[in-house]
Amino acid sequence: MTSSNEHRDEPILDDARTDDNDVSPEDRGLADESATDLVVDLASAMQELAERTTDLQRLQAEYVNYKRRVERDRELVKENSTFKVLSSLLPVLDDMDRAREHGELEGGFKAVADSLERIVAGLGLVKFGEPGDVFDPNLHEALMHSHSPDVTTTTCQNIVIAGYRIGDRVVRPARVTVVDPEPEVVEPEAVDPQQ
Repeated sequence: MTSSNEHRDEPILDDARTDDNDVSPEDRGLADESATDLVVDLASAMQELAERTTDLQRLQAEYVNYKRRVERDRELVKENSTFKVLSSLLPVLDDMDRAREHGELEGGFKAVADSLERIVAGLGLVKFGEPGDVFDPNLHEALMHSHSPDVTTTTCQNIVIAGYRIGDRVVRPARVTVVDPEPEVVEPEAVDPQQ
């Protein structure tokens, strides 16, 4: 008894064998045309595949750019909303600063003021403007101007109203009085009367 595995190793012989010599010239021409058609079909399929791959890559790049644009727009809307809300709170913060300067910020109101200041600081609002700061027209608005021999550069002398910013964006410039160095006095040259 033989196993089925033994038969698998033996070559299968077909009684209807054909030699290359037995193929007629007409059949050989058909085979050549079929092979040529297959090569043309394969080249066409490869070209279509390359076009579809390019289309897919373009669509994927467009989608990635769309996602970036949407995320950037979302962030911009968030920043603008925060800016608008915090801008409307600036008069309240100014009133709290004035009350603190006059000693009127005590008790429960002091706790509310401190809490509000912590909240706006948590949202990114930063107060700026101190006496002695170098005057920067991007950050300061000069209300008054004077000269002093005590300074070597244009300096903020008094802060009338504090400035605020969120990140690099100025919400309101600090309103300040400015002191410049004394101007150099140029003495006129003596004019020779004989000339």
